[in-house]
Amino acid sequence: MEKNNLFRMENTKFLKDIEYPNDLRKLKINELSLLSNELREYLMDVISKIGGHLGASLGVVELTVALHYTFNTPVDKIIYDVGHQGYIHKILTGRKEKLKTIRQFGGISGFLKRSESEYDVFGAGHATTSLSSALGVATARDFLKKNYKVIAVIGDGSMTGGMSYEAMNNIGLLKKDMVVVLNDNKMSIAPNAWSIQNYFTEMMTSESFNRIRNKLWNLTLKFDKKNTDRLQNLASRLEGGLKGILTPGMLFEALGFRYFGPINGHNIVTLVKTFEEIKKIKGPVLLHILTEKGKGPDYASKHYQKLHALNPFDKTTGVELKKSTVPSYTKVFGEALTTLAKEDEKIIGINAAMPDGTGLNFLQKEIPERYFDVGIAEQHAVTFAAGIATEGYTPVVSIYSTFLQRAFDQIIHDVAIQKLPVVFVLDRGGLVGSDGPTHHGTLDLSYLRLIPNMVIMSPKNGSELRNMIYTATLYKKGPIAIRYPRGNAENSEFGEFQKLEIGKAEVVREGKDIAILAIGNMVNNSLEAAELLSSKGVEVEVVNMRFIKPLDGDLLTKILSKFSKIITVEDNSIIGGFGSAISEFAVQYGYKNDIRIHGLPDKFIEHGKPEELHAMLKTDSKGIAEVVEEFLNEKIAKKI
Repeated sequence: MEKNNLFRMENTKFLKDIEYPNDLRKLKINELSLLSNELREYLMDVISKIGGHLGASLGVVELTVALHYTFNTPVDKIIYDVGHQGYIHKILTGRKEKLKTIRQFGGISGFLKRSESEYDVFGAGHATTSLSSALGVATARDFLKKNYKVIAVIGDGSMTGGMSYEAMNNIGLLKKDMVVVLNDNKMSIAPNAWSIQNYFTEMMTSESFNRIRNKLWNLTLKFDKKNTDRLQNLASRLEGGLKGILTPGMLFEALGFRYFGPINGHNIVTLVKTFEEIKKIKGPVLLHILTEKGKGPDYASKHYQKLHALNPFDKTTGVELKKSTVPSYTKVFGEALTTLAKEDEKIIGINAAMPDGTGLNFLQKEIPERYFDVGIAEQHAVTFAAGIATEGYTPVVSIYSTFLQRAFDQIIHDVAIQKLPVVFVLDRGGLVGSDGPTHHGTLDLSYLRLIPNMVIMSPKNGSELRNMIYTATLYKKGPIAIRYPRGNAENSEFGEFQKLEIGKAEVVREGKDIAILAIGNMVNNSLEAAELLSSKGVEVEVVNMRFIKPLDGDLLTKILSKFSKIITVEDNSIIGGFGSAISEFAVQYGYKNDIRIHGLPDKFIEHGKPEELHAMLKTDSKGIAEVVEEFLNEKIAKKI
């Protein structure tokens, strides 16, 4: 295989002939290391061209090879925690060529997907699910009186989530025959805060511990050679015993697991031999392996997130090939919040293991004492924020739209009922693109709107987002949520912060034929649609509603009185979202206007670039214009 930047499958020694695990098992154990190198090169070559989640899969190459080599998949079932680490698994299970379509419109998913392959036992885009689902599979296996192994692969980042411990407790009680592989790379997306690992590391490197150890060691040197050797051996065993007490192994043993490790997760021979032995053991077994996220390229060590998720990049240098100069909504939020926090010492930032993805990395850098990363624990993040809010602080909880779903009860029970002033910032609202249905934020307007005491707003651009953040930090009457999309904040002009009137909308284009009521990034699409329709003689009034809850009742009354036909536009499910709120208002006050709710259909949307998905669903400017024309033509047809 060539060592330059050009990868050719035909030049590989083993990978070119491997399509499924049965092909893999024909190799000798000493050939697996070269295959692992070929897999790593192929993965780098593909993802450098199309982008994707790279770091996690680079770190589990040897582990994935060892699992499929040792276990009889797909009869034996491997369940991964999140699909970020599943790319090598896909290559080895019939999707080697299809990897070139991963996360592309019409291509294979970036996560595991049951409908895609029999080898994908359980699909998940959120963390901490593998142990619970694996226990479910093992329980069903025993009901069916079948005989196969169930293996769950979970990262140490997911060990910050409470669901993992709930599952481990249940696994220990039920004593099901299953294997858990703890992939410990000290990372989730960003470096994680797993307190158990931190405790062990800090203990073994602490000045006091090492001072005692050195004194004990030096003490042995005062004896003769025979006694020195014997006492030094005793001291080493004492240190090893102390480590055994302090490592996570003690916790796992207490929960009912047979604990093995930690072992080198990149030594393929050791992994295979260990799995061969573990296969013979009945009951719950946990193997602790140590790996390096982003293993392979030298520049991975310099990448803060170890190459977690990348756009197309130069495979030699790791430099992104194309980067927009327009700031993202995420960056606009992060910088604005940091500016406000410098002026208001009561502002606190909280996120769940994603400082860069949520924009809180700016606060983390500038005011680290008021930034908290709670790990992959969204439920805890919300109740933690509620507690802070009781003492007069303004906690800003920034979590992706779909991840905040996991804390739905806490939002209601711990925040909204008590009217606590917690600010919820939902990044990735609407269609996020290549990550698909597990990451599309298409339900947030619906699940937040039904909560009493909740204020919800969505900006049309970056400058409006800044004003909404400012407004939210000043609002003290209860919870308030800001929802914005993934992508660049186009048409933004940044100036001084301005406080918005809660529930106040604005007319951004006047017209006489029909009104479009839009929210968030659909405002600009609606304005462009209105321009297209203007060339055809249709004059559209466009309203930036800003607030989903409360609605601007005064302006709505004027709109409902002026127009017989109204279209609402949102990038949320049409079930229970913004359009539903407008229709409910009209019914409540006795209006009989013809209202068309336009948004996302009542189904899970597949992956693809946002522009492709919006075009398909007619929520881009052209699609909105077509929907308006169809709606107006219905009126003409009815008259005829």
